[in-house]
Amino acid sequence: MDDVVVIGAGQAGASLVARLRARGYAGRLTLVGAEPVPPYQRPPLSKAYLLGEMTAERLYLRPESFYAEQDIALRTGAPATAIDRAARTVTVGGEALRYDALALTTGSVPRRLPAAMGGHLDGVVTVRSLADVDAMAHRFGPGARVLVVGGGYIGLEAAAVAAKRGLAVTLVEAAPRILGRVAAPQTADYFRALHRAHGVDIREGTGLDRLEGDGAGRVHTARLADGTDLPVDFVVVGVGIAPDTALAEQAGLEIDNGIATDASGRTSDPAIWAAGDCASFPHADGRLRLESVGNAIDMAERVADNMLGTPAPYLPKPWFWSDQYACKLQIAGLSAGHDRVVTRGDGRGEDAGAVSFWYFRDGRLIAIDAMNDPRAYMVGKRLIEAGATPDPGAVADPATDLKALLKG
Repeated sequence: MDDVVVIGAGQAGASLVARLRARGYAGRLTLVGAEPVPPYQRPPLSKAYLLGEMTAERLYLRPESFYAEQDIALRTGAPATAIDRAARTVTVGGEALRYDALALTTGSVPRRLPAAMGGHLDGVVTVRSLADVDAMAHRFGPGARVLVVGGGYIGLEAAAVAAKRGLAVTLVEAAPRILGRVAAPQTADYFRALHRAHGVDIREGTGLDRLEGDGAGRVHTARLADGTDLPVDFVVVGVGIAPDTALAEQAGLEIDNGIATDASGRTSDPAIWAAGDCASFPHADGRLRLESVGNAIDMAERVADNMLGTPAPYLPKPWFWSDQYACKLQIAGLSAGHDRVVTRGDGRGEDAGAVSFWYFRDGRLIAIDAMNDPRAYMVGKRLIEAGATPDPGAVADPATDLKALLKG
C-alpha cells in the first residue's frame, strides 16, 4: 500500500493511524476530519469540560505535533463528500485523494428532534461535539431551567452536570423507566435515587409532545405527552446516537446497523475498511455494533493490523463507564438477554455508595454494572473475558473475598 486514507478524526481514526505507523507502515497516510480541531476525547465533553475543569487542549488525544512527527497528513475542517470506488478516490474539500486502502472511522451522529416537534428552535441542543458544548456552555447558569429529553446515559450525564451547576433540571423519559434498553431495573433504581437526591425531577413514562418558541424563535415551553406545560430556558436532547453511514451509503457499501464489515473489519469493498461506532461486525448473537471508547480503540487497532497483512478476527471485550456526581459506574460485558441479576453490596457501610449488579444468562455470567466498586468491576471483567462463571450465591455473600472468585 502506497496511500492509506482514513476518514473520521475521532478516537477510532486517531488510533488507527497511530497503530499503522507503530507497526511499520511507511507509505503516505492521511487522516481527514470534518471538525476544525485535532482528534479529541468525547467523554469529558459533557462532564469535566462543560464544568470548566478541563481545557480544550487537554481534550486532545495527542499533541498536534504528533501528526507531523509521524508524517501523518492531518486535514481538519475538511469533510469527505464522496467516494469513487472504481477510481479509488475520496473527495475532500473538492480535491480527489487517491487511496490504495481506505478506512472509514466516521463515528456517530446524535439523534435530533424533528422540526415538527420544535427541534429547530434556538436553545435546543445536543451534546456530541466540542462545538456543541462550546455553543451551550453559556446557558448553564445557576437557576436556569433545563429540560433533558432522554433517560439513557447521555441524558443522565447531562442532567448531572446541570444539577451540579445549580440549574433547575427536569428529565423526561418516554419509556416506563430510565436506562430501559441498557441496564437492569436495579441499576435504574440506583441512578434514579441518585439524581433525585441532587434535585433532578425525573419523569418516566412521559414523553415530549412538542417544544414551543417565542416570537424570536427561542424555545420557552415544553408540552409533555401528559399535557403538562413546562417553562424552559433550554433543552438538551439525549435520545441516542446513530452510526454515521452517509458516506458509505453514497459509495454503495453494505449497511447493516452501521457499515457492515467482516470479522477482520473489511467492508463489502475489499479496499475499504471500517472501525468504531460506525461499524457493525459478526458476533455470536448476530451482527454487533458497539458505541464506546474501548471498542473504537480496540477495533481500530485490529483493523490496522489486518490492513498490514497480519489477519485475525476482531474479538471485542466490551467495557464502558459513566461519571455522574461522585458516582463512577463501570460496566463490563453485554447484559442483553440476561435472565438473572445478582446484587453485591448495598451502597452503604465501609465503601459508601459501593454496589454491583452481576448479570447472568442461562447460568453464565455475561456482564457487570459496578458503582463506586472498582474491585468488583475488575474481578467481574476478568471472569467475563475468561468465560468463567462464579457461583451466584458466592457473589451475593458479602463475606466472599472477591479475589477468591477468580480461583474458581
